[in-house]
Amino acid sequence: MSFLSTLLAGLLLTLSSRPNDTLAMIKANGELKVLTRPSLTTYYEGPTGPTGFEYDLVLGFADSLQVRLRIVTAPSTDAMLTALQRGDAHLAAAGVKATQGNRQKARFGPTYQTVQEQLVHRRGSTPPRTLQAVTGKRFRVAARTSHAATLNRLRNDHPELSWQESTGITSSDLLNEVWQQALDYTIVDSHEMAVSQSFYPELQVAFNVGEPRHLAWAFPLQSDSSLYLAALRYLNGIRSNGRLEQLLERYYGHVEDFDYVGTRRFLSHVRQRLPQYLQYFQAAAEQHRLDWRLLAALGYQESHWNPKAVSPTGVRGIMMLTRDTAEQVGIKNRHGARESINGGARYFATLKARISNDVAEPDRTWFALAAYNVGLGHLEDARWLAKEAGAKANRWLDVKKFLPLLSKPEWHEKTRYGYARGTEPVNHVQNIRRYYDLLVRENGRSQVLAAQ
Repeated sequence: MSFLSTLLAGLLLTLSSRPNDTLAMIKANGELKVLTRPSLTTYYEGPTGPTGFEYDLVLGFADSLQVRLRIVTAPSTDAMLTALQRGDAHLAAAGVKATQGNRQKARFGPTYQTVQEQLVHRRGSTPPRTLQAVTGKRFRVAARTSHAATLNRLRNDHPELSWQESTGITSSDLLNEVWQQALDYTIVDSHEMAVSQSFYPELQVAFNVGEPRHLAWAFPLQSDSSLYLAALRYLNGIRSNGRLEQLLERYYGHVEDFDYVGTRRFLSHVRQRLPQYLQYFQAAAEQHRLDWRLLAALGYQESHWNPKAVSPTGVRGIMMLTRDTAEQVGIKNRHGARESINGGARYFATLKARISNDVAEPDRTWFALAAYNVGLGHLEDARWLAKEAGAKANRWLDVKKFLPLLSKPEWHEKTRYGYARGTEPVNHVQNIRRYYDLLVRENGRSQVLAAQ
């Protein structure tokens, strides 16, 4: 064989093997390197370590490849895509929109979430109804983002439209500026607004801007298809088995129905009431291996941290214990703040331990919270109904749909424990999850939960 023939054969062999290069290299090195940006919708440090919707999503992908996940952060989508083009990571997972402009910089996988760009303002001002109403106002968005691109397109039909663009600023920064009344308006994505509104309760959505956008992972344009195809298989798999829906519920399921008055009252009580009982929540949580913020959120849902609280049914104290439950956990004075919190922590830990071992976190916690409200028997009835209907009895996403049916004769007559006001535990869990998120955020601002 001539030298030229040998060279050509080697080149063809190299080209034919390229589709497996990236994935094979990742598996050989044992590491998937992923770009993201820190935010409440992507990746952040939670009480127990890294968390966030995008983090959990891509961690599942790394686990499916049997490699470790290495996170690299960038300040913006533009910076991420630039780093991706340089080959600094294997993919970008940070709620990146698969827009026409972004598709020129990266290759996008299948979409897994749809969001809507929204114009945001602060309560108290007259809500704008059209884009013409924001002209001449303090209106700012981040530069080189889809929000800026949307406004530039809309200017074709609204030539009077004006705004400012800034670099080195995030959607969270802009929301804070509107909340602080340093700006009149900004644009954020609907999922960012949903998780931020509890922290900035005075903020409101005026109207949607532009068309819905699709979020997807971004891959380098010049890379082979091996990693892309593996991601396609993974995302299709978790969409089919319900894992994607479960992740969306975990991070967004409890923020859909925003309560302005309730949120303001909670933040006020965090400053005025919680400091009196903080050490009791922390001590009880440590003793029973719980997160004190979750225990405090449970206490707030039960009594608004009022040790003198009494319900018409006779439950009382901060943790609203029944007489039988108090006796069960060894509590004599239900109105004593320390005793009530200790008893509530012990009872909640007991419920959590009694949940079936095949229920994973965080569903195990949501189930225990529901059982704290409605009783373990009624929770098991709802799980049985879910299983009989072909739903997944180990997922809160499914079981919370069957709990309300316990108030209907045609359903509760089939069960062991019968009638229950099943809507209440669903609301109970959703509220506690919101309060918990707020406590995590507030505690991050100040370890002593001082005023903002």
